[in-house]
Amino acid sequence: MKNILIVSGHPDLNHSVGNATILDHLAVALPDADIRYLDRLYPDRRINVDAEQKSLLKADVMVWQFPFSWYGLPGLMKQWLDEVFVHGFAHGSTAKLGGKKLILSFTTGAPEALYSAQGDFGHTVDEYLLPFETTARLCHLDLLPPIYTCGISYANRDAGQIAKQQRLARAHASRLVNVLTQ
Repeated sequence: MKNILIVSGHPDLNHSVGNATILDHLAVALPDADIRYLDRLYPDRRINVDAEQKSLLKADVMVWQFPFSWYGLPGLMKQWLDEVFVHGFAHGSTAKLGGKKLILSFTTGAPEALYSAQGDFGHTVDEYLLPFETTARLCHLDLLPPIYTCGISYANRDAGQIAKQQRLARAHASRLVNVLTQ
């Protein structure tokens, strides 16, 4: 099996339904995967750049697992990207990540209907992914199609809503495992 690195960018998995469920499923289905829980590793927001770069170098496939936050990465994961994907390591003439595969795996709070030209946001989810495509191109990463699930919101979480979100998250994780094990 490929060396799989999963980077969890949720800022606080203790308060997550979707991302926590996805990661729990991945940990069971892919016991050899290296899962880096940024919120647990860096509660003080002091990223160990050397450790993160070493984990990236071992990987054949990277999965960035996160909640879509203001149409991009959550703050902690953005900080991780800023500090770890530096010139000379991730890009530039001495870049070391070229040829690795990258999968964006994320949840959105808003339902998918809002992500359209006619929806409240005026753009599709794919249109918001242009910065990720540019990052992958700069770093010579092979960006695979994203895996995402819409409608996993923090609002109105009664027991029925939580159960629905967990079902959606398990289905999301199964799709991701299928891609990773092909």
